[in-house]
Amino acid sequence: MLKRVLLVLLLIISSFRVVGQKKENPKTQFTNFLANSYYSINFGGIFYPFTNDNLAPGYQSETVSKNRFSGRMLLGHKFAKDWAVQFGTMRPASWFKYDNINNIGYENSVWINAWSLSLKRDFTISDKTSIYAEAGIANVTRVGFSIGNNVVYDDAHFASLIYGFGVQYWLSKKWRLSANGTFIPKSETYNQPSISQASLGFEYHLQQVDDKTANDYANNQYFFPKNIFQISYGTGAIGYGMNEFFSMNMNVGNFQSFGVPVFWLGDIKAQHSVSLTYQRLIYRSEKIFSLDWGVSTTYFQTAGKEDVFAFSIFPVLRFYLLRRKGYDFYTNYSIIGPTYITKSIMDNFDSGTNVTYQDTMGFGVFFGKNRKYNAELRIMHYSNGNIFSDNAGVAVPIQFTFGKTF
Repeated sequence: MLKRVLLVLLLIISSFRVVGQKKENPKTQFTNFLANSYYSINFGGIFYPFTNDNLAPGYQSETVSKNRFSGRMLLGHKFAKDWAVQFGTMRPASWFKYDNINNIGYENSVWINAWSLSLKRDFTISDKTSIYAEAGIANVTRVGFSIGNNVVYDDAHFASLIYGFGVQYWLSKKWRLSANGTFIPKSETYNQPSISQASLGFEYHLQQVDDKTANDYANNQYFFPKNIFQISYGTGAIGYGMNEFFSMNMNVGNFQSFGVPVFWLGDIKAQHSVSLTYQRLIYRSEKIFSLDWGVSTTYFQTAGKEDVFAFSIFPVLRFYLLRRKGYDFYTNYSIIGPTYITKSIMDNFDSGTNVTYQDTMGFGVFFGKNRKYNAELRIMHYSNGNIFSDNAGVAVPIQFTFGKTF
């Protein structure tokens, strides 16, 4: 199996190189697919009427914590003027909680997450206003809880209808403000109440630049590497502080959840890690932004001395924060990189299946003559995004990376 995966990765890299040899492309215009794509970010209230009737017989909760605040993030692609296909996730910021079960102090959370694939149809009302309807399928995951050896609310994983409606105000060709309603019906089979969300947010539609602007970008003085090869090493000996900080799990004084919630932690801790990474430029803006595709092979050893390999393909968003004569300083973020991982159960934690996702974030510099060299610090995470009810997640601490551009 490992030999087959390595062969696939080598073929992917070779195909990138062949495409690059066929035609020199400055990458300052989107591909046709990206030029008709958009992303959407929405926040609002989520409503699911859990009650004591959902609990196993003999268990009652004194009160509940409903935790209404939630978000929905989508990636969309327009395949016709008023039609689009959307993929994304919806979840609360914090989980629903049953308090003081059976009056003996037990407090347990119910985790709900829904990934969706849907069709969206726009209906134009005026030059600035449109309404839409969407319908599709949702992958609903619920993580319940037990008390002792008794299951009080069981886990669930099932497919469901998802549908929604909304109104949008067009600020420009790129930006739309949205008011949305999204619904998932209840499931008697899986003992799951309905899920409803009301949210406000925006859509950002990518816009193709004209040929002259693209040529101007391509001929300016700003450096964007066409190819990068990197080797990385990380060790748990330095701790998991950065993973904890960026997942808002750091304990500082009286603060039990200190940090910035932009990444994930994980129950499984990698003690040692080595990665080989190749990235190739897909698109670059005038100065600030670039998009790459990458492939990687990562080996890590868990705290329990288990050896694991992960093989990934992923997108990389890179933002250049500072450009100077001797270097270019950037930050990058990669999310939802499809990954095959050789073990799904590690250190007695169940991470779901062997097919999972890789996420990374970090910062680095390009330096040297013609920016031939690269140094980077990054953290990594593997999990299935709660697509399955088992999702322990793997935390890979800071990796020290050295790279070569070409």
